[in-house]
Amino acid sequence: MNKQWLDWAKQIQSTAQAGLAFSKDKYDIERYRQLMELSAEIMSTYSNTTMDYILNLFEQEEGYLTPKIDVRAVVFRENKILLVKEKVDEKWALPGGFADVGASLTENVVREVEEETGYQAVFKRLLAVLDYHKHAHPPQPYHYYKFFLECDISGTAAEDTLETSNVSFFSRDHLPELSISRNTESQMELFFEYLDNPVKQPLVD
Repeated sequence: MNKQWLDWAKQIQSTAQAGLAFSKDKYDIERYRQLMELSAEIMSTYSNTTMDYILNLFEQEEGYLTPKIDVRAVVFRENKILLVKEKVDEKWALPGGFADVGASLTENVVREVEEETGYQAVFKRLLAVLDYHKHAHPPQPYHYYKFFLECDISGTAAEDTLETSNVSFFSRDHLPELSISRNTESQMELFFEYLDNPVKQPLVD
């Protein structure tokens, strides 16, 4: 079965969360809670995750549900791309993570580069804004927009950080095993196209 079940479940969750945020009628609130549980049950049935875990995730969200923002830095040096080895899965990804409230998009990506690599970064240009669910990433309960920002770096790499265990540059023909929840092989191919063509326009889904 394709990911249609996930789209349905997320839409139910979004409707339920909006209803819980704005409804004043106790009977409507109860119905929206039932919808939230239905969404969690669908996700639990078609995944390896317990319903309690999913409901706990949902309960941490408040207000109208909107997409989350993931920022990733694309850095080239000598025709190679900068990747970090994630401790959580021992696979490789572009430096980055969820954007923090109170910081701009570029401030977030600069911070992520410093925290995950040790390098000092400077924003250069926007390469792409991609919808997580339009690409070959594994299913997730939330909707994400992924911002890929090219950066220049200076300084030296850190040997170890809180979230990463290695930092290295890779050529397009010798990429390591990628953490596909963070970045895919086709996305890597796209970014090397920007290296070949500095005037290539940003891609937006």
